[in-house]
Order: sequence, then structure tokens, then C-alpha cells
Amino acid sequence: MTITNYLCDYIFMETAQSSMFSQSGKSTKVDKFIVNGREYPRYINEFWTSKQRQASSLHEIAYRACFKPQLPRFFIELLTNPEDIVYDPFSGRGTTPIEAALLNRNVIANDINPLSKILSKPRLNIPEINALQDRLSQIEFNNALKANLDLSMFYHPKTEGEIVSLKTYLSQRLSSRQEDKIDSWIRMIATNRLTGHSSGFFSVYTLPPNQAVSIKSQIRINQKRNQIPPYRDVKSIILKKSSQLIKGVPEQTKKRLQDISKKARFLTKDARFTDEIGNEEVSLTVTSPPFLDIVQYVEDNWLRCWFNGIDANIISKNITMSKTIEDWSMVMQQVFIELYRITKPNGWVAFEVGEIRNGKIKLDEIITPIGTNAGFECEGILINEQEFTKTANIWGVNNNDKGTNTNRIVLFQKK
Repeated sequence: MTITNYLCDYIFMETAQSSMFSQSGKSTKVDKFIVNGREYPRYINEFWTSKQRQASSLHEIAYRACFKPQLPRFFIELLTNPEDIVYDPFSGRGTTPIEAALLNRNVIANDINPLSKILSKPRLNIPEINALQDRLSQIEFNNALKANLDLSMFYHPKTEGEIVSLKTYLSQRLSSRQEDKIDSWIRMIATNRLTGHSSGFFSVYTLPPNQAVSIKSQIRINQKRNQIPPYRDVKSIILKKSSQLIKGVPEQTKKRLQDISKKARFLTKDARFTDEIGNEEVSLTVTSPPFLDIVQYVEDNWLRCWFNGIDANIISKNITMSKTIEDWSMVMQQVFIELYRITKPNGWVAFEVGEIRNGKIKLDEIITPIGTNAGFECEGILINEQEFTKTANIWGVNNNDKGTNTNRIVLFQKK
């Protein structure tokens, strides 16, 4: 069966990823679009579940602008075999590599933001809760310590002392090359728990962790809510969040992830220049690039960078900003040339893009000729449409005016 027939006949079922001959469910709507005189198919359907609970608990690390794990799962299951290499050049919180590893695929992840590696790589080496508890008990917390910047609008003084103690411990372990998988796990969880909107975070009430908040903004929030930071037990929060992440992961899966981790590569490079990846090595790329909206790296990540000893200003200078369609297209052209180099013959690229400027600009129609110019064949565009859910924002999904979540994925093959 060809990919065209598969997508045309596809009917989504909640209980089974595919049931092509069921009379219930929604059939695929197919239309055409023309770019530079060439006609391409566009497939519109619900291709994967909108239910967050259908994904592994391991994915529950909040991050700005990330797609749901069901998206990479759909393409990984459809287009690859076990032990094939799956790649994401803009890995973010690591949704694609984590999902690929869960499906017994080898993984390469890249993101010029070093926080991406911090938040994703540790999930391939899941520690035992008892070992994690023992390690946390060995870390000496000094409640009297103060940060080298004013964080009083976020943290109770004792909580701040615990965070600074943990930051110091992790820094020393890293600099002495003693950081192991348990330390890396603690770093990941702590980075994710720095600020948030519930008692499951170290901070007083603030915006959800996938949204940025400045010192001035937090002072305003505190004044508006008439709140002061309560004490939060850092070790207890780390243990609780760890248990939530691990709870649904069977021992056999933990072992598989550990095996995958031995070959896994987590890069921190410009996606246009990834010499660490060999020619024709990757079977499938699933990714979503940064869009035209200006990424304010320092404003979004200043606190996470502080905790991890990263200079946010230096990272910001290394991130390519594309303020116009023309600039964005030139950068993406170079990315696709690199993707063509590393993709196996008959390999695939699933490139998720969106609509911007209130739908006036459809990036899928812009990215199609960029991919074909690099040498790929465009097999069409998948538009995944789902009913609006309240959890959409926390997953970084934008909702359109019709009350649906929409993903637009341009599918390319190297022939």
C-alpha cells in the first residue's frame, strides 16, 4: 500500500491507531494545492488522538511551543522500523527523541538551546526512586544561602536557600565531571519546577512553566493577588514530580530506553551545520522549526539559564532570528540541504509548520518548494484537525478561531 492510499483510506479510532475499514470515525478529506505550477495533495483528518492521557507520562515536561507526542508517534510507526534512526533538528523538550526511543528507534536530537539537552537526555536513563531519594538526602541544603540576584518575588527565603544549595551541588558535580544519571535527572526536574502555577513548583503562584515571566511581571502578579511566596520543600517536589513522570513506565521500557541511550546523540548545534551526523544516516526526521515570531530567548529562559550556569545572552546571540518570510525561508533552505545530506535514500521528513499573521501566511505552502529545491519529493500535506481541549495551551498548541487544534505537516521523501 502506498502512502497516498494509506492516508486517503485512513479512519482514526481511539482504541486502535488505524482501522481503515471501520464505518465509524471521520474519513480523510483530500484536496489539492498548487505551488510554483505543481499540484500536491492535502490530506485533512484527525490522524491521532487529542487526549493527553494517551501519551507516556515521561512526556509531561512543560515547554513552550511543543507538539504532542502523538504527532511523531504517527509518523514513526508509519514510516520506520525498530532500530531505525529518528532525528529532530529543533528538539525543544525532546518530544520526538523520547517518543522514538519508547518505540525502540535510535535517536538523534539537536537544539541550539542547551536547555533542550538538559530537559530531554535524562529521560532515557530513568533512575530508581529509592536511588533518587538516597541522592537527594545526601545533598546538604543551607536555608540561609542567597542567590546572586533578587528572587524574593518568586521564592520563600528558605526555598531560595534550598535552590541555591542544589544549584551549587550540581555545578560542582558537573565541573568535577562527577555528574551521573541521577544528578542529570535531578537537574532536569529542578529546571522544570523552578516556576509554575501550583504548589507542585518551587515558586509562589505565577504563569505556567511554558510561559515566561519577568521579575517586574512577578511583582505585579504578587501585588494583584496579594500573595507572598510560601515555603516549598524542594526535595519533596523533585521526588513527587519524578514519581509522576515514571509511574506509567514499565521496567521493560526503562531497560529499552537505557539501551537506546547508549547510542543516542544529543547535539547543541545550528541545525544547518551538524557534522556529527553522517551522510544518509537518518530514516525519518520529525520536527517543528521556530517560526517567524521573534524568540526572546533571554526573557523566556533567564531563570532556567541562571540555575544551570548558562549565559543566556551568549546563547541568544547564537540563535538565528528570522524577522521576515524571506529570511526564514533562506535559513530553512539551508536546513533542508543539511537534512537531504543526512537522510537515507527512501527516507522521510515530516515538517510541522503553522499559519501565521492570522492565517494570512500558510508556512506549509512556503516550505514545500524549499524542500523540493533541496532534492526531496513532496508527498503532500497532512492537516490534523481536532476539537479544542482545555489542556491545549499547556502543551504549547495554538488554537484557531474555529475551536480546533490544527497541525500542518509537510511530508517529504528522498528518492
